[in-house]
Amino acid sequence: MTDADDDIKAQLVELTRQPIELYKILKFEGLVGSGGEAKAAIAGGHVLVNNIVETQKRKKILSGDIIQFDGNNYRMHCEQSAEPIELAPSADSKKGAAKVDAADKVKAKRKKPVAKKAGRKAIGIKS
Repeated sequence: MTDADDDIKAQLVELTRQPIELYKILKFEGLVGSGGEAKAAIAGGHVLVNNIVETQKRKKILSGDIIQFDGNNYRMHCEQSAEPIELAPSADSKKGAAKVDAADKVKAKRKKPVAKKAGRKAIGIKS
């Protein structure tokens, strides 16, 4: 952080995990009425992240980032370190992988996905 960052007056937004997508922060902080409105504001160039116009709706926001929207500044803060991002295995790595027997495939198909709750806590913003 630079001295210029310390001079900016910003409302603190506590995050329980990071990274979090930009549009979700706008939505769950109540800065916009809906997720669609948040995405439209971002696409329209009305949101700045660290003093740069951001047009990526799913831009990953980390602790220390400053979001500027509608004349206000919001500083993100999270005490936990960023979660590692898992990359999908490439086609080359699948060739050398051990074969999975048919019973394991059947078990994997039986698992049903669990619906996640949509809310502030679910995406990592403290109330």
